[in-house]
Amino acid sequence: MKNIGLDIGTTTVSAVVADNGRVLSSVTLKNDSFLPTDKLWERIQDPERIREIALQAVETLLREYPDAERIGVTGQMHGIVYLNEKGKPVSPLYTWQDGRGDLPYRDGLTYAAYVKSVTGYSAATGYGAVTHLYNRVNRLVPDETVVFCTIHDYIAMTLAGELAPVTEASDAASFGLFDVERGTYDIKAMGKIKLDCKMLPQLAKKSLIGLYKGKIPVFVAIGDNQASFLGAAGGDVSCMLANVGTGSQFSVFTENYMNCPGLETRPFPGGGYLLVGASLCGGRAYALLEAFLRDTVEQIGGVHMESCYSTMDAILAGFSKPHDLPKTSPLFQGTREDPAVRGAIENLSTDNFTVKHLLWSMLDGMAQELYDMYCIYRRQGGKSVKLIGSGNGLRRNKHLQECFSGKFGQQIVMSSCNEEAAAGAAFYAAMADI
Repeated sequence: MKNIGLDIGTTTVSAVVADNGRVLSSVTLKNDSFLPTDKLWERIQDPERIREIALQAVETLLREYPDAERIGVTGQMHGIVYLNEKGKPVSPLYTWQDGRGDLPYRDGLTYAAYVKSVTGYSAATGYGAVTHLYNRVNRLVPDETVVFCTIHDYIAMTLAGELAPVTEASDAASFGLFDVERGTYDIKAMGKIKLDCKMLPQLAKKSLIGLYKGKIPVFVAIGDNQASFLGAAGGDVSCMLANVGTGSQFSVFTENYMNCPGLETRPFPGGGYLLVGASLCGGRAYALLEAFLRDTVEQIGGVHMESCYSTMDAILAGFSKPHDLPKTSPLFQGTREDPAVRGAIENLSTDNFTVKHLLWSMLDGMAQELYDMYCIYRRQGGKSVKLIGSGNGLRRNKHLQECFSGKFGQQIVMSSCNEEAAAGAAFYAAMADI
């Protein structure tokens, strides 16, 4: 059975056709929907432009595979867009990268910190509840708003020909203030920050939400983290996943609810939970090092370089990972819990203060960050399972793969799927009930 999976990413929109766990075809289009702004902390996109790109991706694959039977949707979690009673956007998409939650609010706290202090829930900037609080306080919620939802909730709604969004628990939890163990919004917590619960999208009671062009079933959108896990694992959830892209994440499936301090417990589509640890910098840490080295060459030697990744790779290939590495903490963008934390390089000596050591140390620090999350899971009784790797930051760097294998004590197995989230959406559609 051929199914289409659609992934609404921050910088790209991807779609695949999958059949029995295999990706037959894919298309990736640039998400050029970012809107100009004079606020350095603001990250907003045009939801209607995203809809146009998404439709183009779906139609491209349907021309190639007109016999596709189902459509699954996923996308960037946490962000929100406001809709009117006709299901039309009346605001930009406030993305997960938006920084308004880190702005000062009251009592010396940021908006995100205030939400946590009042409700007890960890909520970072970019989370829908935090974004909505800022917008409500600053009178940015349009008068005609009747509901807000994720961008992929909106896309799934429009594909299905519906006028009101519904949301799956994996997306609803991404807003914050969601009782994951009970699988429902925490209305009491939301009342503490005066969040109008009437604006919350209804939780989906079934997987099927409508038909595309009156004939192809469209299923409720799921979170991209859960979709990526499904796609990378080929539908087999008995594994753990290390994903390194712009950011990085550690994810592991558990049938039963677990509370692991430092990890987030998220609902998993179809039942169970996904324990997730997220790094804000992740693969960008290596990109920052590349930019630093390239700038150094230009400043000292006056030689312009488009990229020095190949040179970095050659250095690593000719110099095995040493035992006397500096200790690099790649927290250049802080953490969700503490945005003020910064990266550090420690344990420098006259012997290891070299470019070779620094390269290996950065990769080792990136792997260590996710390994620390794995250790939290194990201390709470979690089991060791097969390690799957995904994301271009890991896929394209065999030396980073080596660091992960060393940290976790097992060979990392790279996912055979390049578009994990889109594939996961297709796998979900395949197994969902009509």
